[in-house]
Amino acid sequence: MLSIALTELIQIFRNRLVLLNSFIIPVAVCAFFVFKHETFADLRSLGYIAAVVMFTVTAFGLYATTVTTLASRRQTLFLKRLRSTPASDVSILSGLVLPVTVLGLVQVAAILAVLAAVAGKPDNILLLAAAVVSTVVMMLALGLATAGLTNSPEHAQVTTLPVSLGAIAVTNWVAITGTEELTLLKRLLPGGSATELVLNAWNGGVPVTESLLLLLPTLSWVIVSAALASRLFRWEPRR
Repeated sequence: MLSIALTELIQIFRNRLVLLNSFIIPVAVCAFFVFKHETFADLRSLGYIAAVVMFTVTAFGLYATTVTTLASRRQTLFLKRLRSTPASDVSILSGLVLPVTVLGLVQVAAILAVLAAVAGKPDNILLLAAAVVSTVVMMLALGLATAGLTNSPEHAQVTTLPVSLGAIAVTNWVAITGTEELTLLKRLLPGGSATELVLNAWNGGVPVTESLLLLLPTLSWVIVSAALASRLFRWEPRR
């Protein structure tokens, strides 16, 4: 798995387009929100900025890159060749997505650390970490499911848009309007409960036990996405 991950990491840094679209652009957008935090915090709170940062990186960086990577490796028959090695299917997929996952986590952690330094620390760091990790796992699972419907890297530009833009839209909706109204709908949508969890973790004022229950919808999406991925994922190009 580690050898596959190392090879994939090298490919990421060699591909300037992937590096630009998946890492530099999300970081630039997040940096804008962080250094303009006084303006955007008025919309709801600093938790709003933290949630937008988390989903910008995980949706446009982690999720989109995962789908593009798997579609590309399938198209070049690299996935098929890997399956002829002793490596298991789980090891292959883990190795391919490990670099982008680590990079995504580092990005989120670094940007949130800067936000905390310039605007104030979150109320509960451990709760915030739980929100970030659960979101990363959800976006990875969604990426595996979407990769099953994606024929090529070019096709990924289309297939990833609904989830990427949808997650950002849900984040803004929940973070700005709160969950006092349409509570169940907002929490069940992908990213809704994770956004609320980030708001609670950063702003405080909500019991930890109540906030932890917000992990359940996110984990449910992980289970649903994993089930879809097991049915839809293909190791060879569609004919």
